[in-house]
Amino acid sequence: MFKNKKVIVFDMDGTLIDSVGIWNEIDLKLINKLGNKERITGSDVQKQRDEILTKYSKIENPYTEYFNLLGKRYCSNLNGEEILKLRYEIAQNYLESVIDYKPNAEKLIKKLKEKGYILGIASTTRKNNMNIYRTLNKNIIEKANLDEYFSFIYTREDAKEIKPNPEIYLRILKEQNILKSECLIFEDSLIGVEAAKNAGIDCIAVYDKYSDADREKINELSDYQIEDYLQVIEELKRK
Repeated sequence: MFKNKKVIVFDMDGTLIDSVGIWNEIDLKLINKLGNKERITGSDVQKQRDEILTKYSKIENPYTEYFNLLGKRYCSNLNGEEILKLRYEIAQNYLESVIDYKPNAEKLIKKLKEKGYILGIASTTRKNNMNIYRTLNKNIIEKANLDEYFSFIYTREDAKEIKPNPEIYLRILKEQNILKSECLIFEDSLIGVEAAKNAGIDCIAVYDKYSDADREKINELSDYQIEDYLQVIEELKRK
């Protein structure tokens, strides 16, 4: 797993932090505010969001298209930018106070740093969200401050195309002067695993229940699969 590895890169949502279900809850509240009258679940919201983002992954800002389509679907008078603003008004408290590390993630971060690995983050979350995690979210700051443990953090603004396009990982390799063989990536979702493998980098699939629909494909594409970060910590203890 760690043979010849020097740099460990983590995805954020669903990988380092337990947030996918929270974003589903946020978007469900958003859709209801836009005028939804249907019975819809968080899983329905996630499926709709993932399908739209995947379809428009090659445009400069697929989230803008996502919000535009939500406005049209629910007959809202708001445009995409206004819906984006509304979403972050709903999300603010979650970002600052609710979102937390996945179980044992901070323990793994500290163990990896102790072992001398260079740590980084490659996420499709926006820089504004990441700054909240860095400076305002006490759950994250008090357990393992991102600025203390991570040497580089790349966000949505750092790549023209989102995952599964490998752009963000290829950019990290180039700008951080890293060989593919020296890098190991942690991802939870199918599009994340695809991005890692499209970049030619070894990938560990971290279990997240919100990716269960893609589990077979995730396991097929990833190099390793874990249920809990304690498995990786035990592996490091043997090194």
